[in-house]
Formats: sequence, structure tokens, C-alpha cells
Amino acid sequence: MKIEILGTGCTKCKNLYDNAKKALEESGKSGELLKIEDIPSIMKYGVMSTPALVIDGEVKCAGKLATVAEIIGMLP
Repeated sequence: MKIEILGTGCTKCKNLYDNAKKALEESGKSGELLKIEDIPSIMKYGVMSTPALVIDGEVKCAGKLATVAEIIGMLP
């Protein structure tokens, strides 16, 4: 599983990364967690507001800070 956090480094983006990391740990699932900060890569997903959470190439949420519980619910 590949989880990407899209954002330019704001506080919400950092918090979403931390929440995604905790969600992986609490769910017991393994995956690759990446932080994508460059605008051209973010635009490839069609995301207009950050932070955004992408799981296996699919945008799961954008423009909001998902909680650990919400992210666990999004994991395959």
C-alpha cells in the first residue's frame, strides 16, 4: 500500500502526515508513507486544496485534516 500526503509543508499537512503514520501503526497494516510537496506532482492528482490524502493512487480526501480514525477507515 502506498500512502501519499500532498501539501506544501503547512501545519495541517504535517499533522495529516502524523495522523497517517499513526493510522498505519494502529491498524497493524504496512505501507509506504510519502510526503509530496512539489506543486507539479500535487497538480497531477487534480488537487486544488491541501492537505490531501492519496491511497494507492486514489485521492481519499482533500482540503481537510483527516483524523486517525477516518484514515483507518479509508485503508484497504
